[in-house]
Amino acid sequence: MNTGAQSIALGQDFTPQTVHYNLSVNELVNTSLARGEGVLASTGALRVVTGKYTGRSPKDKFIVDEPSVHNQIAWGEVNRPISQDCFENLYAQVRAYLENRELFIFDGFAGAHEKYRLPIRVINEYAWQNLFVHQLFIRPTEAELEAHKPEFTIIAAPGFQANPQTDGTNSEAFIICSFEKRLILIGGTHYAGEMKKSIFSVMNYFLPLKNTLPMHCSANIGKEDDVALFFGLSGTGKTTLSADPKRRLIGDDEHGWSADGIFNFEGGCYAKCIDLSAEKEPQIWNAIKYGTVLENVVLNPKTKVADYKDKSFTENTRAAYPLNHIDGAVIPSVAGHPKVVFFLTADAFGVLPPISKLTKEQAMDHFLSGYTSKVAGTERGITEPTATFSTCFGAPFLPLEPRVYAKMLGERISTYDTKVYLVNTGWSGGSYGVGKRMKLAYTRAMITAALNGSLEKENFKADPTFGVLIPEHVDGVPSEILTPRNTWENKEEFDKAAQDLAARFKENLKKFK
Repeated sequence: MNTGAQSIALGQDFTPQTVHYNLSVNELVNTSLARGEGVLASTGALRVVTGKYTGRSPKDKFIVDEPSVHNQIAWGEVNRPISQDCFENLYAQVRAYLENRELFIFDGFAGAHEKYRLPIRVINEYAWQNLFVHQLFIRPTEAELEAHKPEFTIIAAPGFQANPQTDGTNSEAFIICSFEKRLILIGGTHYAGEMKKSIFSVMNYFLPLKNTLPMHCSANIGKEDDVALFFGLSGTGKTTLSADPKRRLIGDDEHGWSADGIFNFEGGCYAKCIDLSAEKEPQIWNAIKYGTVLENVVLNPKTKVADYKDKSFTENTRAAYPLNHIDGAVIPSVAGHPKVVFFLTADAFGVLPPISKLTKEQAMDHFLSGYTSKVAGTERGITEPTATFSTCFGAPFLPLEPRVYAKMLGERISTYDTKVYLVNTGWSGGSYGVGKRMKLAYTRAMITAALNGSLEKENFKADPTFGVLIPEHVDGVPSEILTPRNTWENKEEFDKAAQDLAARFKENLKKFK
């Protein structure tokens, strides 16, 4: 399918060497190998190395300051403005860079629900990145492809580097969104996650206009059609905990909640691979096969077997694979209204309970707070867990004022009587460096109890510092770890750490009151 140079958003007089439209997985894998972009792992997955950039680069992300969006965007450290002139200048440079190059184009959708989906086009300099977006976004049917008209386009040219002194960027890398031109420019970084998250930010802008809540969460569904959502930043367990063999996966990262229920934005998963094992995460382990893109995973030079413990390239090793690599995944990935919502936090202080029940008011506070610890590798410069507040568990991707999203969530919790739990997947027995990370088996047991309703039958007590309700018993979990103070040898140090975190919560919430 060749619809001409004009349709690829690079202008009528643009003359690429070759344009490949909507290649198959097999064609993209073979092309990537032929071009030396990657190698096959022993499982058949395509392993690539992204070089200097192995995670998102938030300081290099910009929104074009245009008249139609100027009063809508919550400008600041997250949504950094860049002028229209700078954007046009970079666009011209990227366009010139791509002249006479081989290009790869993917046409598809963001959003599994036909009523709310966004038709997108992605133009790639590299075949492996085109495979990435093919696996991560919603793949159209042949009939849908024939009628496809992109409403937003990504142009990804990792080999082009900006000049900060003349181009208005902070480094050689840039991720720039123009809502007026419906165009995203990405350059200077080979990390494929920038494409995925750019479209997520776009959905976070447009969907509230359709009275639909965009969410940074994973989702799954049980045999009784009971839907659960898992909110959390990267590294808190969204992908791991939603990949439950006893439940069907809807999606691992991005969803919308409309009047019709929930729906996945994507057609694939982007799972962290560090310390991956078949025993702990069998669904993810088995999904890494032919057609999967492995980012920055170390392979044995002779056998090509992946060493998921090796952090030589980065701790943020990743696998991108389509949903159909997960047995029993819900396709198309749409479902009803959630019965249970989990807020996942990796508490580096080690003072939050491993699971606690929230009132609606507490839920709104914790949603606006979005407390967690950024884990090593997910962003440049993060080498150890760092306490942070990320509004709505997704501040880097929210173009609008955070209270817009919080209000929508509160309305849905009330309307559908959704239960909300705070789950600490972080540290127990001490803060980072002293305590240990919560055992995955215990977290799964607590999640299961919340999902099957048995947790609601337990006795609860209020945490004296945070006010959340802590269960006194959970099947399969040692009772002493349910109350975090019990796990610390030095109780005075625990009290001090808990008060410190509570004070941080209070200070952070002031800006929303």
